[in-house]
Amino acid sequence: MQLNVKIIDYGFSDSLKSYYVTYRITGLNGEELSQLEVLLEDPVTVKDDELYLNVYFEKEYYPFGTEDSKTRLEDYQAREEIEMTAYLLALLQDH
Repeated sequence: MQLNVKIIDYGFSDSLKSYYVTYRITGLNGEELSQLEVLLEDPVTVKDDELYLNVYFEKEYYPFGTEDSKTRLEDYQAREEIEMTAYLLALLQDH
């Protein structure tokens, strides 16, 4: 497995009244994609061999809501991608 997690969108959804981060996850086989579709609580979409995950946040937990995140955006994105990678690997290893 060569899991790759990339943030492709983030912001505030007016229609959902919530902050969100959208991740594109690649490098999974069919079985792993199926497992994550079941295990993840947040909305997921599978398109071809890619999994798209939308995670919703309350304002105080939104990772890109601080002034520091605005000046060091690349650092914050990298950290979020690493944390999501670790989370997904742990989910897959536990099941």
